[in-house]
Amino acid sequence: MQNKWQYFLMLVPGIVLTFIFCYIPLYGVIIAFEDYNVGMGFASPWVGWKNFQYLFSQPTFVRTIWNTLFISVWKLALGIVVPVIVAIFLNEMRSNRLKRFYQTLIYIPNFLSWVIMAGVLMDILSSSGAINLILNKLGIGTVNFLGSPRVFPWTMIFSDVWKGFGYGTIIYLAALTGFDPALYESAMLDGASRWQQIKRITLPLLLPTIILMLVLSLGNVLNAGFDQIYNLYSPSVWETGDIIDTYVYRLGIQQAQYSVGAAVGLFKSLISAILVVTSYVLADKVAGYRIL
Repeated sequence: MQNKWQYFLMLVPGIVLTFIFCYIPLYGVIIAFEDYNVGMGFASPWVGWKNFQYLFSQPTFVRTIWNTLFISVWKLALGIVVPVIVAIFLNEMRSNRLKRFYQTLIYIPNFLSWVIMAGVLMDILSSSGAINLILNKLGIGTVNFLGSPRVFPWTMIFSDVWKGFGYGTIIYLAALTGFDPALYESAMLDGASRWQQIKRITLPLLLPTIILMLVLSLGNVLNAGFDQIYNLYSPSVWETGDIIDTYVYRLGIQQAQYSVGAAVGLFKSLISAILVVTSYVLADKVAGYRIL
């Protein structure tokens, strides 16, 4: 321990910044229990649970919770299934040069911010964009991807998977490279086809990594993607596209309802904290993963 003091010294800047920007602002949680007035500051009148009672009496907030869960759960599910499938396909490729090319190609969107990606999606998903041109050629007709309440949530789900599945693919590829080649050689000698090898060897060996990634993602269930949805949504799709984070932004920043916005944020933080603890307990029980 004495010989590793340099490593602990490296943690000091991170600890100081975390304390300043994450723990000191926690004092502002009291805004959720006040009728906050900017002029009076934290000395604003105390109203207790009134903001929470008002919040849960609003149909729009209940709808927002459902929208958040619907979008985030689908993102979570497809965000695991798609990278696993792509990683297996890449692992089965014989040409290493072609494998590296595709791996780089699918990983590029992960480096782009949602501001840039929103501009790209607005162009290709517009009524005169590339996607609708193809749909019209196929006789399907024009689809309002960003303006239809019915289509918008699925647009958010699939565009998020498209942007992020390259990162997940790398994780599963790393796991695949650690498998013993002798298992596949034995299967080949027994006459197993490539599909049988994937089904009987690859997927069972990959299952612990899949479970670990799943349980570690549970803590982010209420984070449906503020950057993505804020840059792409409009009032016409609030009914199905509004999530907790965008709801907080509109209440707290745009409408200056600071107390109600803080109440929403506190509610989300408490549920997220419970989910994070639950996910790590499940990670320990199911996948044997521990932080310490």
